[in-house]
Amino acid sequence: MMKLSVKEMTCVAISVALITICSWISVPLTIPVTLQTFAICLVTALLGLKLGLWALLSYILLGAVGIPVFSGFRGGFGVLLGVTGGYIVGFIFTVLTVGLAVKRFGRPMPVLILSMAAGILLCYAFGTAWFMVVYARGGNAVTLGGALSMCVLPYLIPDGIKIVLAAVLVKRLWPVASKELIPA
Repeated sequence: MMKLSVKEMTCVAISVALITICSWISVPLTIPVTLQTFAICLVTALLGLKLGLWALLSYILLGAVGIPVFSGFRGGFGVLLGVTGGYIVGFIFTVLTVGLAVKRFGRPMPVLILSMAAGILLCYAFGTAWFMVVYARGGNAVTLGGALSMCVLPYLIPDGIKIVLAAVLVKRLWPVASKELIPA
């Protein structure tokens, strides 16, 4: 059993709050443009794999039990089973990719940007596959090209900007966070 210190639990709780607030800041499209990906990349790059995963899983669990932490102030297991649920679950791949990269290679800017981009691309892949399955179950037909044009292409530039912003913030915050906030 993995125990967390009070400091670690505090970091996780603050991270869940940040992810939640960032999920509420959204531009509604087929899949809302939110700051979730920004927060998940930032939190994981700062806290590392273990605490980043705890934060994301706590966030997903809160949403699954009905607390409105997801975009559009939504919550409930139905959101996870809906067309956008695959992207929420897909965030796990983002956390794993960024967390493993910073654990192995540290936090130089190329590592941050490449790992965040790779993690979000894995999230896109999982979420888009999920979208196609759930969308088809609703009696709708969608091709891979159609799904990509609805669920990925409109988000490439915004997510690229969020990746750069998250990486820059990590570089600025890491010297302080590593000494003061992040558990050893």
